[in-house]
Amino acid sequence: MTDDSKKATLTFGDKELELPIFTPTEGPDVIDIRALYAKGGVFTYDPGFTSTASCDSSITYIDGGKGELLHRGYPIDQLAEKSHYLEVCYLLLYGYLPSAAQLEEFENLVTNHTMLHEQMVYFYRGFRRDAHPMAIMTGVVGAMSAFYHDSTDIHDAHAREVATIRLIAKMPTIAAWAYKFSIGQPFVYPRNDLDYASNFLRMCFAVPAEEYEVNPILSRAMDRIFTLHADHEQNASTSTVRLASSSGANPFACIAAGIACLWGPAHGGANQACLEMLKEIGTPDRIPEFIARAKDKNDPFRLMGFGHRVYKNFDPRATVMKQSADEVLELLGVENNPVLQVAKDLEAAALADPYFSEKKLFPNVDFYSGIILEAMGFPTSMFTPIFALSRTVGWISQWKEMITDPTMKIGRPRQLYAGESLRDYVNIEDR
Repeated sequence: MTDDSKKATLTFGDKELELPIFTPTEGPDVIDIRALYAKGGVFTYDPGFTSTASCDSSITYIDGGKGELLHRGYPIDQLAEKSHYLEVCYLLLYGYLPSAAQLEEFENLVTNHTMLHEQMVYFYRGFRRDAHPMAIMTGVVGAMSAFYHDSTDIHDAHAREVATIRLIAKMPTIAAWAYKFSIGQPFVYPRNDLDYASNFLRMCFAVPAEEYEVNPILSRAMDRIFTLHADHEQNASTSTVRLASSSGANPFACIAAGIACLWGPAHGGANQACLEMLKEIGTPDRIPEFIARAKDKNDPFRLMGFGHRVYKNFDPRATVMKQSADEVLELLGVENNPVLQVAKDLEAAALADPYFSEKKLFPNVDFYSGIILEAMGFPTSMFTPIFALSRTVGWISQWKEMITDPTMKIGRPRQLYAGESLRDYVNIEDR
């Protein structure tokens, strides 16, 4: 809301502009610069938009200094401990925790829409056998608009709701089938008697030749991975979804754009980078060498999975994820997996070293999620698809919020032009 008692005055040259100030429910005040070009003839310059609020939102709030992540006001650690993924989906989508009856109806709705259109099987077969699962997911999600025509009208509230349920329900099937296709195994269809996380694990690891029983500890750990990655405010992929949505693109195209952005190693590949670092370390006896390198200012090496760009104190998701990692490692063991043994010893060494505690370089959610997925048997190529699956509900929530915002405009960032000024064309014979 605008705080009439607060105004920002900007003076440049012979001009003086008075700019309104918004006071949010949480976080710093925001200066409204929308009239800056019209009244002052200037733009602001903010590469990466790290100091610019591109929208107003009531979904997720992060305080990096406090190590706080809230979904609709609820702390992420409470949600991860007491709730489960589909309940968090409901919260993100509709703004409140559901009653038992509302949750049951929502869960049934999602469960009954997990199957893909059968003709999409042929779409999968169009990819090369060695295609990366993220490439497959980007293509398949974008192609959903060719299979589900009745839910592409963004101006129809019912169509938006149908698209929402379809995307949340079908994303585990899309991701699992991308994995199955990449390893040459037959697709496994979803089952309506399993919960969301168990269904995904079964579609990834079951084979027609034998029965597959989902371990409840693994299912709970997977559900927590989904929950802890469900939304994270205005990050790169979420901003991509919003920017694509601002043009009026259909929801499937917008979510595909988010998946494509998430594929970037600087965004969704953090837990994969962490596992690759653990493999580079190789054996526990080499940990002191890499600890020393991480402390050396002249060495570009850094410990992946420690510290966080947003959270300057600690990652609130990491505590809950560590609990799941400990449970999974106790269940599956680490004796026959040198990567997991290195991870366990590296965690202990870093937590005991004053250098890392002083600099707040604690293990983050990517460190523990990577360990869990490795222990479950997922290849690193599936880490980012699982992230995309988890984040889908956040993208959709942000999309729905933006579509119904009466102040929505098509995104049009400005630039600081540094090219040539106006010049005349020179004929080729005179060059």
